[in-house]
Amino acid sequence: MRSAFGKTLSNLATEDCKVYALDGDLGNSTKVDEVAKNVPNKFLQMGIAEQNMMSVAAGLATTGLQPWATSFAAFLSKRALDQIQVQIAQPKLDVKIIGGYSGLLTSKTGKTHQSLEDIAIFRTLSNMIVLAPVDDKEVEEMMKFANNYFGPVYMRISRDNYPQILPNDYTFELGKAVKLMNGEDITILSTGSQTNRSLEAAKILRNDGLIPKLLHLPSIKPIDKEAIIDAASTSKLIVTAEEHSIIGGLGSAVAEILSENKPTRLLRIGVEDKNAESAPNDELLKKYGISTENMVEKIKNEFKKL
Repeated sequence: MRSAFGKTLSNLATEDCKVYALDGDLGNSTKVDEVAKNVPNKFLQMGIAEQNMMSVAAGLATTGLQPWATSFAAFLSKRALDQIQVQIAQPKLDVKIIGGYSGLLTSKTGKTHQSLEDIAIFRTLSNMIVLAPVDDKEVEEMMKFANNYFGPVYMRISRDNYPQILPNDYTFELGKAVKLMNGEDITILSTGSQTNRSLEAAKILRNDGLIPKLLHLPSIKPIDKEAIIDAASTSKLIVTAEEHSIIGGLGSAVAEILSENKPTRLLRIGVEDKNAESAPNDELLKKYGISTENMVEKIKNEFKKL
């Protein structure tokens, strides 16, 4: 995803005179340094000063430019939140906010660099679009959408490599779910990187006799309300899955819709109400309950209660 982001932004900066890249001194990690290499006059180094970077982005947007501000999701969602809310979201400025190293898997950086709250934070901001791609193809398509959309957009990008699961002719549609597997009895609603693990879990469940439907929700705000209600109408159990806290993220968004429109048994899979720590990826996923194996076990146990 990072490589696709860097390449696509470099292309956009080359082709669109409005596009500028702002870097919070993490270009080698977020891959925004592709713009610095290929279109240096469109690259602005802001240093380790995320609050100032967002103020600069707001200022650029008021002149008709389209700034893409990039740093780690943990820093953008918390350290620079006031600037984002007051200077960008409230006036609905055309600023694109890219949160790299999102979620739990941020190498061995530990809890200071992990963002388990960014979806919850950004979806509370009026005028803010919130997106979580599943693979490099969707990153590229989301960025094309964001380039043509006037207004603030937040997109979280995962650090680690994931296989492409969407077809080459895929086109991103704001507010629309993507069906990855047909099924009955159970519907798994997942977003971002967790969709990869959800797909593997769904395959295992099918082999074990449970036939789940799998919907990927790349657009968390706005969210596909109709698809969620339809899933609740045909499934005995709804499962949400995210590499994010279960508080305020996808699971909460789905719970809000179901409680108001179609009360249905719901299992939320995500990181519980706790801070994480440094460890290899597989150990982190297992300890905090969002590995493929964790998903299979939790879904089976919940289904037995029906």
